[in-house]
Amino acid sequence: MALPYSQSALGMRSSEIRRIMKLAGDPSLISFAGGSPGTSLLPAEIVDGLYGGMSTQAKQVAMQYGATDGFPPLLAEIKKYLGSKNISLEGQELIVTTGAQQAINLVAKVFLDPGDVVVTEYPSFIGALAAFKSYGAETVGVAMDDGGIIIEDLLEMLDKMGKKAKILYLTPYFHNPAGIIYSAGRKRKLLDALGGRDIILLEDDPYGELYFDAADKELTAPMKAMPNHAVQICYAGSFAKIFSPGMRLGWLCAASEIIDKCQLAKQSMDACSPTFTQALAAERLSKGKMPAHVETLRAAYKRRAETMLKSLKEHMPSGVGWTTPKGGFYIWVTLPNRMDASEVFQKAFDGGAAFVVGCAFAPAGKKNDCLRLAFSNTPEEKIGLGIEIVANAVKAFIR
Repeated sequence: MALPYSQSALGMRSSEIRRIMKLAGDPSLISFAGGSPGTSLLPAEIVDGLYGGMSTQAKQVAMQYGATDGFPPLLAEIKKYLGSKNISLEGQELIVTTGAQQAINLVAKVFLDPGDVVVTEYPSFIGALAAFKSYGAETVGVAMDDGGIIIEDLLEMLDKMGKKAKILYLTPYFHNPAGIIYSAGRKRKLLDALGGRDIILLEDDPYGELYFDAADKELTAPMKAMPNHAVQICYAGSFAKIFSPGMRLGWLCAASEIIDKCQLAKQSMDACSPTFTQALAAERLSKGKMPAHVETLRAAYKRRAETMLKSLKEHMPSGVGWTTPKGGFYIWVTLPNRMDASEVFQKAFDGGAAFVVGCAFAPAGKKNDCLRLAFSNTPEEKIGLGIEIVANAVKAFIR
């Protein structure tokens, strides 16, 4: 019997996410695959204290269904946080989502019809590409340099796609997978370029708090907070990287009309995000326990990134290039002579190390001469050996 799958299901690409999560949890491998926070850095004791300090009534409320838009105390805390980033909520509203992935999915659901176009950076986040494709959209990529998406190439692509281009999706702050951060000048030019165009800018910001040096904090200022622009911006954030991915909590800030549509869409997905984890997040924010932990994360990830960069310099052959992140989780490696990252992956895997191949982040799923290394959840003492294994795999294919 032929199963009557939808066109959406038939068009799905094999998801690299499943493979990443499996590799990330394999204790026999030194894994640079999963974009996960350091497990040893997750604040279990803080969560114990938060829950233990809640009254029985508060715990019972946390165990109940909640409002679709979110747990009111958490919404209030997120609004304070957005205010600290100079994001005006005039004419704007918030919705708490089941991870930032759902925020992306909601924007896709309320704006995309089959055949519409989403313009992304090349490379781009796997989860977002999957979400857009699930609604029958075409994804097209625009190249980046160290300062962000290349404006001239973007304008050429938007002109080519015309009204079919509904969404521009960007992750400007410690990009997944490229690791770069947009310059202030590039962000301003981008907003100027988009002015007057009927396109939604989806600004995805799960890593912005994880800058390594305080001097770079100003680079993380959201475009949503920039004055004097006429661009419709949907701003997505997450607690996954600064609290716990297992909480499955994110948020979306957008025009009130858009959030209203997103609430209707969310009701048919999961009715509400978990009240239990929302209550814990609200407790943590209200008690001011987040900043100190985030400082700890910044220091830890900086050390891991420096260890990986040092190892790349020591072991990689000439002709291999890589980005130098100022924050976040990732380093993007470019292989020489159109080398196939899948072949390198298999060689490295056989040697005991893993990463994610470049085609997973390509909107068309083809370009494969790059790879992503995540340093976030790999113990510092294993990074050097893992990079040596990957470098030896690269050397095996140099001709």
